Amino acid sequence: MTVLIDQPRWPAHDTLWSHLVSDDSLDELHRFAASAGITPRGFDLDHYDVPAERYAQLVAAGARPVTNRELVVALRASGLRVSQRERRGR
Repeated sequence: MTVLIDQPRWPAHDTLWSHLVSDDSLDELHRFAASAGITPRGFDLDHYDVPAERYAQLVAAGARPVTNRELVVALRASGLRVSQRERRGR
């Protein structure tokens, strides 16, 4: 039961973004995000998008830094991954 975060490398809105996920449950992810002051609008079906300036704070709060590949592998293994097909249909 771990919350994972990848390096901020996804550009949008004049900043870089990280993804915050749980390898266990969405409840764990939402609890962690709420305790770190991340707004619900940052949630995108299976992860939170968080700006680069929050990265160090989230790691200090207990999010484990991982590579993007490690994050995706953990998310798939947890069964929480939402496919691109599911994203398009929302």
